[in-house]
Amino acid sequence: MSARPRSPAAGAILGLAAGLMLPGAVAAQSGDRALGEYLSADCVTCHQISGRQTAGVPAIVGLPEDAFVALMNSYKRRERDNQMMQTMAARLSEEEIAALAAYFGSLRPQP
Repeated sequence: MSARPRSPAAGAILGLAAGLMLPGAVAAQSGDRALGEYLSADCVTCHQISGRQTAGVPAIVGLPEDAFVALMNSYKRRERDNQMMQTMAARLSEEEIAALAAYFGSLRPQP
C-alpha cells in the first residue's frame, strides 16, 4: 500500500502542531529558575537556603531536579506522610514544581 499524498495545507498544519508541542515538552523537562526563585519564599521558611538540614527539616538545596519533582509529586499524591508538605505540594502546578526544582537544583550548599 502506498501512502496518500498530503496537501500542502495538511503539511503546514502538521508542522505547526509539532512546533507547538516541542516547547511544552522542553518546559516539562526543565523549569523556569526565575519563577522558582520567586516561589521559593514559602519553602525557605522551613528549609534552609544554606543547604543545611536543621531540626529534622531536610535540605533541598542542590537536590537533582528529577528527585525534587518526584518527591513533590509523591507528597501531592499523599504517598509520603507529612501533612504540611502534602498541603504545600497540592497547591503547586507541574510548572511550579519544575520551576522550584530548577531553582533549588541550581544552588549549591554553603560550607
